[in-house]
Amino acid sequence: MNVTADWFRQWFNSPYYHKLYFERDEQEASAFIERLLAYLQPAPESLMLDVACGRGRHARMLAAKGFDVTGFDLSPGSIDFAKQFESDHLHFYEHDVRMLFWINYFDYAFNFFTSFGYFRTEREHHNAIRTISQALKSNGVFVIDYLNAHYAEEHLVAESEKEIDGVHYHLTKKCDETHFYKRIIIEDKALKEPLEFVEKVAKFSLADFKRILESNGLQVQHVFGDFMLNEFDEKKSPRLLVVASKKV
Repeated sequence: MNVTADWFRQWFNSPYYHKLYFERDEQEASAFIERLLAYLQPAPESLMLDVACGRGRHARMLAAKGFDVTGFDLSPGSIDFAKQFESDHLHFYEHDVRMLFWINYFDYAFNFFTSFGYFRTEREHHNAIRTISQALKSNGVFVIDYLNAHYAEEHLVAESEKEIDGVHYHLTKKCDETHFYKRIIIEDKALKEPLEFVEKVAKFSLADFKRILESNGLQVQHVFGDFMLNEFDEKKSPRLLVVASKKV
């Protein structure tokens, strides 16, 4: 599959991306946030950062709980959409995680829905984690929600079809030693011809995350394996949810 270096810029800014992934699992996302907050027990009015926030779904849920939430994303379309929900305690910015953001400001930072592992070089991935680490106060907490590479490879479905609101999506998946690839072909009567996008996501293991996090001042505290917050099992868990804290 031919993948452009910045494939995420075009795909994440497409309305079809949000239709495919986000419009039918609000209840699951809300329940996950409830469980996560019950585990973290953040203080009232904690300052929170939603990294790669998309249209702000999770950020809005956190702000509704009374926390002061800032979200950023490199997709201008997503941020334009999210800004309609801004308030005194909910703020959105167009920003690339590879570039530094606010320093020593947030109590918590979150990166949900495998919104990582997209970049061409390991240095860029380190830069992203550096941005998050430096945005946190000492002892601040970072939670990253990623796919479990071992499980994803074992359960990979090579081809599938979806029909959403009259739009047809043909999905083709494959992987190699270092990455997962997904080709999405979109057929819509409103289009003159089908659209095609290709996702590329790094096969980061728990050991990889520990290495990247620790080299950027973050210490792993706990690892969960799904949105129910069950313990992580490399062979059985569909997700890799890492909770880390910023070293003093």
